[in-house]
Amino acid sequence: MSAPAPAPRRMHLAAQLPGVHNATVWSDPRSRSQIDFASFAALARTAERGLFDFFFLAEGLRLREHKGELYEFDVAGRPENLTVLAALAAVTDRLGLAATVSATFNEPYETARRLATLDHLSGGRAAWNVVTSSDAFTGENFRRGGFLAGAGPGAPYARAAEFLSAARRLWDSWAAGEPSPDPRGGTFVRAGAGRFAHRGPHFDVSGRFTTPRPPQGHPVVIQAGDSGTGREFAAAEADVVFSRYDRLPEARAFYRDVKGRLAAHGRAPDDLRILPSATVVVADTDAEAAAFADEITRAQVGPETALAHLEAVWGRDLSGHDPDGPLPAVDPDPDARLLRGHSVFRGDRAATARRWRALAEARGLGIRELVIAVHGGQTFVGSPRTVADALDHFVRTGGSDGFVLVPHLTPGGLDDFVDRVVPLLQEKGVFRPAYTGPTLRDHLGLPPAAVRRDRPDTGPVPARRGLRAPGPAAAPLPAHRQEGAAP
Repeated sequence: MSAPAPAPRRMHLAAQLPGVHNATVWSDPRSRSQIDFASFAALARTAERGLFDFFFLAEGLRLREHKGELYEFDVAGRPENLTVLAALAAVTDRLGLAATVSATFNEPYETARRLATLDHLSGGRAAWNVVTSSDAFTGENFRRGGFLAGAGPGAPYARAAEFLSAARRLWDSWAAGEPSPDPRGGTFVRAGAGRFAHRGPHFDVSGRFTTPRPPQGHPVVIQAGDSGTGREFAAAEADVVFSRYDRLPEARAFYRDVKGRLAAHGRAPDDLRILPSATVVVADTDAEAAAFADEITRAQVGPETALAHLEAVWGRDLSGHDPDGPLPAVDPDPDARLLRGHSVFRGDRAATARRWRALAEARGLGIRELVIAVHGGQTFVGSPRTVADALDHFVRTGGSDGFVLVPHLTPGGLDDFVDRVVPLLQEKGVFRPAYTGPTLRDHLGLPPAAVRRDRPDTGPVPARRGLRAPGPAAAPLPAHRQEGAAP
């Protein structure tokens, strides 16, 4: 008798509002505001209707500037992430709510408190994308200038690791007291609840944490670094990694490398989910989808955008150049920065220019076609069946555990995918037919976070009655959020 076929790998899906860059096709008549709450709510509800794991908001702490003025092809206005997600908690039931929050321009106590509050408000659906920055341009908004700049390549990760450790100590502080039974029902916390102390190179804090332990134990931790240090940090600390590799060979190599680092930290491969960003274009046929994808890409990278991207690398005013013409013969100005606040252009711009020139010469590309080749293009294009098969193949062959989908249109950019592709993924047995638990850790297949016992003893504090002992389920969930109930 032949062995049964292995069960198909279930993929994880998340959605991102494209609110920090110019991916949205503004010229589309269906395009709506990037800052009105109605847009956030509509996209989140669509993601929940599609049974996605979570809805993600990136962070932009300063608007980009081009030649000293606001970059007119970018998003003008970025609401604060956790405030938006707290509002979305009231209009969604199961969808995870993930926010980027900087570990450079915030403090552990307030960040831990806000994330714990979101986890309580949402019934255990909060996630935190931990980032750092040494960008002096952004730092000017915080009177910190080039904070962490020049402190060595590992300094941002050292701060992030200590920040995260301090936050976890705060979340775990309410688990320090031993619960005792109360004749009126429930349990009450004894001595030690909320007391914390953390001392390290970046933070020296102590006191009493105000917020009971989150329903998930700790909100889900997301990380996006790609350096060796970043990959090691992800293997040690993260629950989800955002991968920048959406082409299969590179994605497989990244996946193998990061998953291979987990064992050294006492973790199993399924303790970490790896998700690249992806775009999807769906139409009735593959040919129609290809034509639509080209139309979308050209709307995203118009002539002015192409020249602005080139100016960011060259550091020169190229407004007189033909966007469909050849690259400028002059070399980049290494000291000038005309587009500020864009992470893509913070590296070695001279090396970038050499690569771009070589690519343009090899393929006979003008400026706009080159920028499209480097930064444009859609990831998965085709009929619903073609897209579903391609997504499944990517996950099944070790490219990722799923995808963060970034639509080109706000707020209706996920509708076709949810209505036409998700049912096919369910039919193939590679995507959930229903939510099976109320928390984001349930969606990701992760257990509640355990209390970390490396926290030093901070001594007894006076016992107080009336504080209910928190835990993974501090209070019964409403019926519509209990496991097995319909959304």
